[in-house]
Amino acid sequence: MTHSAEPIRVLLADDEEMIRAGVRLILRHADGIDVVAEAADGRQAVAAAAVHHPDVALVDIRMPVCDGLAAIAPLLALDPAPRVVMLTTFGDEENVLRALREGATGFLLKDEGPQELIRAVRAAAVGDAVLSPGVTGTVIARMLRGGAPATAGPVPDDERIARLTAREREVLAMLGEGLSNQDIAGRLGIGIGTVKTHVGAILDKTGSAGRVQAALLAHRAGLAS
Repeated sequence: MTHSAEPIRVLLADDEEMIRAGVRLILRHADGIDVVAEAADGRQAVAAAAVHHPDVALVDIRMPVCDGLAAIAPLLALDPAPRVVMLTTFGDEENVLRALREGATGFLLKDEGPQELIRAVRAAAVGDAVLSPGVTGTVIARMLRGGAPATAGPVPDDERIARLTAREREVLAMLGEGLSNQDIAGRLGIGIGTVKTHVGAILDKTGSAGRVQAALLAHRAGLAS
């Protein structure tokens, strides 16, 4: 789905009414995005998603009763399942790691600008990972120091990288920077479809389970600072 086709349906879950109001205002003025439901905790979010079938769920990590982390698995178990993007703040790195391991599409800082929020929703709706540049480097560093799961299998990183074409290595480096497909396409002057093809090839050739693991590989291999 893209913002030029059917509207992207968004569920907003945050216990702070002011946060919800601000995000709602931004998204309702964006072309092709509809806020179809809101919730004040994780349980409400799951119940609302089951009824309204959002494409993207923006979920606060820290909420009373049932926090956002506890809501990830039941949200992803729905049919159809929304893409889950966690709303976070600096200092939530440990929770962000847990969210990514639980299957969240990514995370977004609450103080990002309106255009970043809109872009994140659109990226998530088409399956693009949402890794806020403001904390991507910090989170990846924590994952590397903490012994986060590496790419699958015993093949050394240099052998994985050697399987890639020069262009694929360029794209891998940009994944390590936390860039979206749209950002990569703009930087390289190629189509988003071509970027998706490169990303798919990178994941296949390196045995990475997703963009986060690929980003970790880029950092370990020195392709991304």
